[in-house]
Amino acid sequence: MARPVPGDTGAVRSEDTPFVGGPLDGRVLPVLLGPTGHPPKTYRVPVPDEAGGPPTVLVYRRVSAGSRGRLGVRVRWRYEFDEEGPRGGGGLKWPWSRPT
Repeated sequence: MARPVPGDTGAVRSEDTPFVGGPLDGRVLPVLLGPTGHPPKTYRVPVPDEAGGPPTVLVYRRVSAGSRGRLGVRVRWRYEFDEEGPRGGGGLKWPWSRPT
């Protein structure tokens, strides 16, 4: 029996996820799943600037694809293009915090 290697995560799972809107419209890309089995809430794609400036970041937000599995649990996700781009405040949102 082989000994486990420290830091080895085992098989990393991914899911083919469709992208809607923006430059990636209609593409289906493999997206790595997190420890909960869901893809990340936001997917950022850096696009290099031709003039050598800072890259433009395209932002896609995860939404439910509408299909449901057994017991009404959502089983599929898709990413929709967010034209507003990156937003600040990506930290934790506490229920007792007031909106700014």
